[in-house]
Amino acid sequence: QVQLVESGGGLVQSGGSLNLSCAASGRTFGGRPMGWFRQAPGKEREFVAAIIWNGGTTSYADSVKGRFTISRDNGKNTVYLQMNGLKPEDTAVYYCAVSSRYYTLPRSSDNYDYWGQGTQVTVSS
Repeated sequence: QVQLVESGGGLVQSGGSLNLSCAASGRTFGGRPMGWFRQAPGKEREFVAAIIWNGGTTSYADSVKGRFTISRDNGKNTVYLQMNGLKPEDTAVYYCAVSSRYYTLPRSSDNYDYWGQGTQVTVSS
């Protein structure tokens, strides 16, 4: 059984930083992309960033490019999302996910098979 556990969310002032973590367990993830998505109240879940598990190739939504960095530690089966320059519009529940579309970087949530429970990020103005 695949399990993804996010942590690192919280309340931060505009311009601040947070580092989210997603610990994966239950099976091997070699070649699988992992992604971060977010969902704000009343809005649809949207793509934030993705990374090939063992390749290092990354993809970002335009709204976070240059501010957020996705990375991974294969030894710890953990993916991170370093968020700098946070804005109030970044406020959302952030989810990590694993896809079965090997060696791709899908941006659609439909292409991800396993999801974490989410962690709240709130940015005050």
